[in-house]
This record gives sequence, structure tokens and C-alpha cells, in this order.
Amino acid sequence: MSTKRDYYEVLGLSRNASDQEIKKAYRKLAKKYHPDSNAGNARAEEIFKEITEAYGVLSDPEKKKLYDQFGHAAFEGGGAYQDTGNPFTGQGHWQTSGDGSGGSWQSFHFNGNDADMDDLLKNLFGGHFSGFGGDSFHGFSDSFGSDTRGYGQARGSDLHSDVDVSFDEAAFGCEKRIRFSSADGRTQTLQIHIPAGIEDGKTICLAGKGMPGTHGGPDGDLLLQVHVGTRSGYTREGMDVYTTIRIPFTTAVFGGEVIVPTLYGDVSCRIREGTQSGSKIRLKDKGIVSMTNPRQRGSQIVTVEIDVPKYLSPEARKKLLEYEAAAGIHSRNGRGAA
Repeated sequence: MSTKRDYYEVLGLSRNASDQEIKKAYRKLAKKYHPDSNAGNARAEEIFKEITEAYGVLSDPEKKKLYDQFGHAAFEGGGAYQDTGNPFTGQGHWQTSGDGSGGSWQSFHFNGNDADMDDLLKNLFGGHFSGFGGDSFHGFSDSFGSDTRGYGQARGSDLHSDVDVSFDEAAFGCEKRIRFSSADGRTQTLQIHIPAGIEDGKTICLAGKGMPGTHGGPDGDLLLQVHVGTRSGYTREGMDVYTTIRIPFTTAVFGGEVIVPTLYGDVSCRIREGTQSGSKIRLKDKGIVSMTNPRQRGSQIVTVEIDVPKYLSPEARKKLLEYEAAAGIHSRNGRGAA
């Protein structure tokens, strides 16, 4: 019987937790117990391995289905199935856990003909088995959702983790080194390429960096979900970025030139006479580069805000009142031209 803790208990979840709740719980615990944040803490490393293993099962629909039905027994002793004889000779029997706890076992007996074997394997593998002929399997999905091309040969499970990048790293691309601890105790330092233009929530796949395959099967992949940080004054929507610029009242009235910061440096921008607060200026090709076409960029959308002076000198106040009268402006306090 397995001594492992229940995977739902490991992540602090109920058994009816949603996919989003599973993901949220894993991210929170992974950040808390990651080896990079707990150098030399062996207990934290063990907990990190435990939560990574739990997430690897509960985040995969096929694995979760097997775990909910058979518990840890689904992935032990050759999966949820123990071979106590030779199924290819028609002697002996296979056993499967009956209650998900690894406690009670049910036996399936067969006579060695193809029809009986097909029925048996369909029962055991939940309908994933696609046929049996002679002495060979013809590809079924194993308990980890991996393609099996021969008896005992299976692709390793995919591993999931996160990588944090800054706003600029996502915009321009970069190389990052990460230290990754997998559920089987392996610690790897990997260099990964962050492509320019990547968006928050996208996934980078590192082929062959997941759990090792069994009996010559291919290794699984490492799937890294990207989390993009913020940059003060900038908001991103797809390939476009949005910023705000404040201009003097007189510049809004008379027009003029202003300097606008962009991701690619400062640019001089013409403000037209009579520009209103809330007006927008589009700076073409000053946004984020396209991941599929490096020659294509989004735009920077600049919202203009007019900077109204809080204090005026007596002379400036007098001149402004003269303007008010000359323009025929009637203010709410009754001041203005007669």
C-alpha cells in the first residue's frame, strides 16, 4: 500500500476542485517551496517535489481520471495493473485495484484467445486499447496519457513549471537560466530562449526535458508557462502598448513639439493647435514585435492629458482673465465678458 499523501491533500484542495483551482494552488505552493527560495532546506525541496508530482497528475485529465478511480495504485507496480502471470500464453491473470486505495484487488482471468484479450484490455485501460493481434500491442494510451509502442515502453510524462520575465524581456526577447527540480529528484539548470513578443500566459516547450521514458521510450517535455511583469507607465494589449503624456496648457492651445518616451527611445511628436485633453496619438511601429513576423510591430497609443497650472503669478492671472474676457468665456462664478 502506498505511503504517499493524497494528491488533493498535498495541494490543499477538495476532490471536486476545478482545473483553475488546481493550477492556482500549485503556483502558490511552488513559489513558496521552490529550491531557489529555500537554499539548503531539504524539507522544502521534498515538499516541492511532492507538490510538483501532485500537480503533474491532477493537471492532466487522463492521469486525474485514473487517480480519482485507483488512487496512487494507478501509477505504482507497473501502473494500476500488476502482471502475475504471462498474458501472452493464456496462463495466469492480471489484477487491478478495486477501490482506489490499493487495498482490495479484483482478478480478470482469460483463456488466451484474441477476443478475450481485447475485452480484458479494454476493461483495464478504459477503452484506450486499440486491438491485440498475435503477441503484440498496437498502441494504446498508458496511465500517464503517453503513447506506448511496445510492451513496457512508454513516453515519459510532461512536467510543468513557470518562468517570470520582465516587460522588456518579453518585448525584446532574452536568454534566461532557470534551476528546475523535477518530481523524480533531478535538479537541472537550463538555458531557455524567450522569444521577442511573447505574451503573458503563453507556454514554452522544452522537448525531452520532462520525465524520462521507460524501456527506451522518449522523454517527456518541460512546459514553462510565461508570466510577464509590468512596466510603469506602459500597458500592453497584444502587440500595441498604451501610454499617457501630459502637455502644458499653452502647448494644447498653440500647438508645438513634445518628447514622447517609447520602448525604442524618445521621439519628438507634433501637437496640433487646439488639442483637447483625452486626444490620442498613434505612433506606428513603436509597439511590440510580432512573434510570427519579426518585421511587423504594433503601435504605441499615446493619450494626451493637459497639465493645468495649480498656481499663477499675479501677472499671469491678469493675462488669463484678459484672455477670458476677449474670448467671451462665461465662467460659473459669473466672471467673464459682459
